[in-house]
Amino acid sequence: MRNHLLGAAVTLALGAMAGTAWAQSAPPLRISFTADIRSTEPGVNRDSNSDAVVLHIVEGLVAYGEDAEVRPLLAKSVDISADGKTYTFKLREGVKFHNGKPMTSADVLWTWQHYTAANSGWRCASEFDGRGTVKVTGVETPDAQTVVYHIEKPSSLFLATLARADCGGTGILSKDSVRADGTWDKPIGTGPFELAEWKRGEYVRLTRFAGYSNLDGKRDGYTGSKRPLVDEVRFLIVPDDSTAKAALQRGNIDIIEDVSNSDVPVLQGTPNVKVAHAPVMSMTALLIQTKDPVLSNAKMRQALAHAIDYAQLAAAVTEGLAQPNNSIVPLVSPYHDAAQKQGWNYDPALAQKLLGEAGYKGQELTILTTKRYPQSYNSAVIIQAMLQAVGIKAQLSVVEWATQLDRYNAGTYQMMTFPYSARLDAALNYEMVTGDKAKQPRKVWDNPEAVKLIEAASSDTDHAKRQASFDQLHKLFLADVPSIPLYNGLDIGAYRSDIRGYQPWAVKKPRAWEVERVAAP
Repeated sequence: MRNHLLGAAVTLALGAMAGTAWAQSAPPLRISFTADIRSTEPGVNRDSNSDAVVLHIVEGLVAYGEDAEVRPLLAKSVDISADGKTYTFKLREGVKFHNGKPMTSADVLWTWQHYTAANSGWRCASEFDGRGTVKVTGVETPDAQTVVYHIEKPSSLFLATLARADCGGTGILSKDSVRADGTWDKPIGTGPFELAEWKRGEYVRLTRFAGYSNLDGKRDGYTGSKRPLVDEVRFLIVPDDSTAKAALQRGNIDIIEDVSNSDVPVLQGTPNVKVAHAPVMSMTALLIQTKDPVLSNAKMRQALAHAIDYAQLAAAVTEGLAQPNNSIVPLVSPYHDAAQKQGWNYDPALAQKLLGEAGYKGQELTILTTKRYPQSYNSAVIIQAMLQAVGIKAQLSVVEWATQLDRYNAGTYQMMTFPYSARLDAALNYEMVTGDKAKQPRKVWDNPEAVKLIEAASSDTDHAKRQASFDQLHKLFLADVPSIPLYNGLDIGAYRSDIRGYQPWAVKKPRAWEVERVAAP
């Protein structure tokens, strides 16, 4: 990293900006990334860092709120027909692209055709052409402010998929985003910042969009208020964690967007540095192979569940930051309700009683794990000790991540601690673990009743009906114990004390809007 990228901190003007005033001049807001982005095209040749940058530049019709519920963004309203197969979006008036052109329904249609063209490379094309959960059968634009999508059958996942970060939020683009020959040039969207420069391997520079059409209200995930309060944002590529920490401590960067749990105590004790965190939709779980001769007994699996002290485990592996969660539905999901709060009580005496009823005779059980993900490995070590404490002979088998992933996909294990990446809808959380093991060995829950409930939750658009399905699923899950959810992950960020408004959140991606510099306290 060149020295000019991590230059000395700029002297700040005295006094905080007024709460509603947008920044007129300020030094760049510097956010560190461990790796460069892959492209600037939404949902194409992308990774998590690419998504994070692009979603400062483009916006979709809908977006995820702070609680992972989908809400309007460029649409001011969404009407769903009685049969659940027609979605009518009314667009907000006065929205402009970075090139000054007004956004209309024609741009929405052009963008959709661009994403779904043959060989477009858009990651989510298969999610809407019938290969995934939704099939879009047509898109109409009856007037400049109206877009109508038709889908083959009702789906509660249509809007959720449109909003997905890995789909680039299905961000609406100006036609000027492509060159005359149709090849990609750069994203020209409606977001609070516009792309100024991408210096590969060093930084991505964004500048404030002065013509941004902001929603009223407060910040709300990827929707709500998104005021650009700094003139420039730089995502700096700092591959080494220790280098990033040192730069933050010196004031040469402003925000580390992904801090490991083990670094939290050090940064919390660093002058002029603050640490914030939020639960995310990822999950660490103890997977159980229900086809195994010993573990096929439900009482044996229930004994495992009651042998674990979840509060102690979560506190130990997350530096006391995370809460335990025995539900497949993440804590921050709008569907994590009273039913999902019920879990397996830590009860060693009950665990021993269930072992006897299961006919356990001291057979050795192996927990597969990897050091690639320290929290997952540490969870395995603690679980081993807790199982041994109730009389279960448990041993660890520590393997490389690639080996564990192969074993997971093949279902060739007795138990393993496993980190699931985030799913932003509760039906997708259940889908990732449920299915026919004969066809998909990676699935852990082979329960036909559960499959039907997931199908219902994936088609129903009524919140109450979906909640009822998820409540039934959780009750079934607690009885079957096909795996043991332990806790959800955390988005931990560290930032300089003169930065105000930075907040980690459920999607685990940095947001530079509503963030500003103030006079250091």
